[in-house]
Amino acid sequence: MVILATKFIRQFKSREPKPNKLTKKSLRGGFMILAASTLFACNQADIKANANVDTSIDNVENVNQSSTINAKALHSDLLKNVSATVYKDVNCGCCKDWIEHVQNYGLTATSQHPKDLSLFKDRYGVPTEMRSCHTAVTTDGYVFEGHVPAKYVAQFLANPPAQAIGLAVPGMPMGSPGMEYQGQFAPYQIMQINKDGTNQVYADIESADQQL
Repeated sequence: MVILATKFIRQFKSREPKPNKLTKKSLRGGFMILAASTLFACNQADIKANANVDTSIDNVENVNQSSTINAKALHSDLLKNVSATVYKDVNCGCCKDWIEHVQNYGLTATSQHPKDLSLFKDRYGVPTEMRSCHTAVTTDGYVFEGHVPAKYVAQFLANPPAQAIGLAVPGMPMGSPGMEYQGQFAPYQIMQINKDGTNQVYADIESADQQL
């Protein structure tokens, strides 16, 4: 009986199905395809994400450029009927660059080169501590001392404060209009000059873009 049972067990084991090599290969192939598909999908997602980021950046830049263009058009419209005489030294290069700056915004400017600029600064009420290299005086008598951005010239003339005679940027701040050099910029203040000889802050300029 034992011998018969042993033979039966051996025969039964011999009939057990052997592992299907084709099935294993198919499984391996399936896993490889799945992995490749997943990797491809991830790469596509990254590409789309990067494209969306690039598009967003482009949109922001386009909006900023559009805003700058619109602002310049507005200020140019305000200055196109404004004329001013600029008193400066004949050899002053930054004065010339500032004149080009305001002319690009529509202001009509002519230059005079007196031997003693301080006489004209005294005449038009520019305090000593507010002085710069040139003095611009409009036909309406408003004074703009130094490198005042055209944007703020237009803003002031659109609604001049009753007590003010004009604006000043004391000294020659690096990066102000006419004082550009290798992209450098130093924050500065635009000062309002009042009729009684006092002055007050009209605007704080913290970046070069703020001047546009």
